[in-house]
Amino acid sequence: MEQAAIQQVADWIQGARRAVAFTGAGISTESGIPDFRSPGGVWATSQPVYYDEYLADPAARQEYWRQKSITHDEFLKARPNVAHRLLAAWEQRGRIRGVITQNIDGLHQEAGSQRVWELHGTARQIACLDCSSRFDADPLVRQFLETGKVPPCPDCGGLIKHATISFGQSLPSDVLEESIRLADEADLFLVFGSSLVVEPAASLPVMAQRAGAKLVIVNRDSTPLDGIADVVFNDPIGEVASAIAELTGDTVDG
Repeated sequence: MEQAAIQQVADWIQGARRAVAFTGAGISTESGIPDFRSPGGVWATSQPVYYDEYLADPAARQEYWRQKSITHDEFLKARPNVAHRLLAAWEQRGRIRGVITQNIDGLHQEAGSQRVWELHGTARQIACLDCSSRFDADPLVRQFLETGKVPPCPDCGGLIKHATISFGQSLPSDVLEESIRLADEADLFLVFGSSLVVEPAASLPVMAQRAGAKLVIVNRDSTPLDGIADVVFNDPIGEVASAIAELTGDTVDG
């Protein structure tokens, strides 16, 4: 981790007027949530259930809820780490406009971020596909674990699933449109913990960079966009965040 690069990013953050953060699974691994694609992730042993399969096949719905129940307690136990808290502090102090995230764990909100655009939805809620009602996920997951059956909508008896975006399901258009607008207007685009391979989200840093933003990528592994980034850190995200915060005067405990 080069000190000169840390200083450069700190200077950009202090001078930015329209900075935006973009986060992926890597920012939450330090909170104890495995990346789905990592050796410890659920997809190492299970095939994801596609949206059309969920709608059409009771067995697919059963498998979907089984997979979700595996990760549910990990999400409940996880707590925001220093990087989550720093992004919340930067928002509160006007250093960034908010956070665009691929994550479904809700840790940005728990850390205090108010402006969070969840491209892939949230695992903290269950949504009815018939009446659009929303419910806290925990009681319904517990019901599934106790009965072994996919619960119906408590309001209308219809089909429910987690309020996350499944494979083959469209991203929420309003969230995507706002994310594109933020990327296009950004003067600094900060990527934390994304492999930048999942579209259309992975195109947002490209849009920002082409529109004139400085692009900073902080990720454990290399990404396909490292070549166009102004600064790249392949270091632990918490360490990079803490080092930048120390120079900007935004140090967050923990």
